[in-house]
Amino acid sequence: MSSLENRYDFVYLFDCQDGNPNGDPDSDNSPRIDPETFQGLVSDVCLKRKIRDFVLQSHAVNGKVEAGFDVFVLAGNTLESRQRMPYDHFKGQIEAKGKSTKASDIEKARVWMCENFYDVRAFGAVMSTTEFNCGQVRGPVQLTFARSVDRVLSTEHTISRQAYTGEKDVKAGTGTFGRKHTIAYGLYRAHGFINPVFAERTGFSNGDLDVLWSALRSMFDIDRSAARGLMAARGLYIFKHDSRLGNAPANQMFDLIRVRLREGVEAPRLFSDYEVILPASAVAAGVTFINGTGLAASA
Repeated sequence: MSSLENRYDFVYLFDCQDGNPNGDPDSDNSPRIDPETFQGLVSDVCLKRKIRDFVLQSHAVNGKVEAGFDVFVLAGNTLESRQRMPYDHFKGQIEAKGKSTKASDIEKARVWMCENFYDVRAFGAVMSTTEFNCGQVRGPVQLTFARSVDRVLSTEHTISRQAYTGEKDVKAGTGTFGRKHTIAYGLYRAHGFINPVFAERTGFSNGDLDVLWSALRSMFDIDRSAARGLMAARGLYIFKHDSRLGNAPANQMFDLIRVRLREGVEAPRLFSDYEVILPASAVAAGVTFINGTGLAASA
């Protein structure tokens, strides 16, 4: 696959209706909220999890994952078991000794991890915390927390279950009650950055970039859950720089994407309650704006 030669910055919009887009385990799994502004928050880790899941599902046939598109941070698996894989692959050629592992062996393991795990190539990873030292990788793809455009209100709902948990509950005649947290509606905005200098070090290619764009457009469609309500990608706005280091500051590019409530709307409940104002194609010298919301290929 061809190497990445351009820097990219992008704005990503998605929404949630009657659901919990990202529960906070420290707050009874209620939606994350900025305590000062009451804007909703979705962590970068949450978004990366959905990207990982999309990559796995879109590159697996009959339970076998396509070479190069496995995932390092995989639910139900230990990181140690994944870091052990290159040492098993090169058995007899490299030896795992934790922090005492030879630098050349660590480098060989690091390269193997980048070649085989999409999320290591994209997001980087700390892989030096077990006996099977694979070094550390700084990924070219970075995401911010997503923040809702307007404030959201978290509502707690009491739910009940008619089925009993055990025989003692039948005798006691007690039902089972639980709680569910939702927001009525929130339109969220996240920002992303892709650095070709780091991409060169991990092997993140233009083909991998295609996969990232596809994941951002479609990952909510394979991540349905009653708890998350109705979530959908609403906008992917890409700034492509002519150079590797970039031709303009990212914050200046992001300021060109404006999202505001339509006149007369007080309590937004739909994406159509908002207006997204986009810039012209020529945004700055050496930077091209691309509306990637519906593109099928990389920008």
